[in-house]
Amino acid sequence: MSDLPLIQADRAVEPPAATTNRGRGRRLRLLSGTDRVVITLMVLIPLLLVTALVWLPALATVVLSGTDWDGIGPLADIDFVGGRNYGDVLTIYPPFVPAVQHNLLWLAALFLVATPFGMFLAVLLDKELRGSRFYQTALYLPVVLSLALIGFVWQLIYSRDQGLLNAVLGTDVDWYGDPEVNIWAVLLASGWRHVGYIMLLYLAGLKGVDPSLREAAAVDGASEAKSFFRVIFPVLRPINIIVLVVTVIESLRAFDLVWVVNKGRNGLELLSALVTQNVVGEASRIGFGSALATIMLVVSLVFITIYLVTVMRGEDR
Repeated sequence: MSDLPLIQADRAVEPPAATTNRGRGRRLRLLSGTDRVVITLMVLIPLLLVTALVWLPALATVVLSGTDWDGIGPLADIDFVGGRNYGDVLTIYPPFVPAVQHNLLWLAALFLVATPFGMFLAVLLDKELRGSRFYQTALYLPVVLSLALIGFVWQLIYSRDQGLLNAVLGTDVDWYGDPEVNIWAVLLASGWRHVGYIMLLYLAGLKGVDPSLREAAAVDGASEAKSFFRVIFPVLRPINIIVLVVTVIESLRAFDLVWVVNKGRNGLELLSALVTQNVVGEASRIGFGSALATIMLVVSLVFITIYLVTVMRGEDR
């Protein structure tokens, strides 16, 4: 008789796990009408904005790429020409090949020079050196500036008559006007901005690396370079994928800088500038410009798909 209250007390203190889980599930499902409306709006409004501002224009671009519409006549009078615009782009449009070459050069410069340099700076700043906060802010500052503003800033450096660079070197090179050198001058200005962006991405990744990995590598006698490339760098695989996608997209959408310099002409032809020249320029060839934009869209989607597949595989693991 004396043991019965103790048994009942034990049962009261430790309820079955299934009953507790069911109670929690009921509490989670008990949302008020206001909460449901707020959640619905938080999902629906961004979805509608993305659909209206991204997917519908992209779909319209693909459709218009098969027409010869000049943007003036009514939509009912649009003539569909199939793949003729794409054939014209590849065969009888001289600026297309230089634009592709310049975009590839842009990608190579950002990926092979600016990206490793940004990663190197991230490794240095991760060591918490004196003044690292100041250096981090100074290196990231160009990222918050638009490429158009960067073009004006570097114009003060590249100006033929009053530029800082010619004054220091004692030359009179037209850095923005000479088609032999202007692409390199613009790439330097673009890389200046890209370095800060890559530095911040890798710095965030390095802060999340388990310190025990560094300690284990140090115990094994690995140098800092070996421990980074053989231990730390493989752990940064998600960051590496993000950097790859960002670099490719940056090389494709490079527009502001060359447009400020000379509207994408005279040695600075880029695909984005060709799209703008045909869509909003004097030619007003909406269909032809849409074909160029569709080519850029397809290339971008390839790398974005690679990124999404990699991320989803990582979540499944």
